[in-house]
Amino acid sequence: MTHVLAVSTVSDHSKFWSGLKKAHAQLPQGAKWKLAIASTDGNRAVNVIAHDTVDGVREFFEAHAGPYAATEYFEADAANAVGLAR
Repeated sequence: MTHVLAVSTVSDHSKFWSGLKKAHAQLPQGAKWKLAIASTDGNRAVNVIAHDTVDGVREFFEAHAGPYAATEYFEADAANAVGLAR
């Protein structure tokens, strides 16, 4: 299982978070949403999703929130993370 960071610059706050709420209810089998958090102004968001691959998270995330944010995807360095279950 890979922990994937989805770091977004949000262009439409309402539609972005609405899309993510729908996405959460339709997680692919085996995926786990670990964290969803936004900056106080709502322009930036970080989501951590555990899944098989970065590409799998990208496809899933973009299908639900892609039109409302520019998002970069990274594999987390779980060995050096603080508070992230291994």
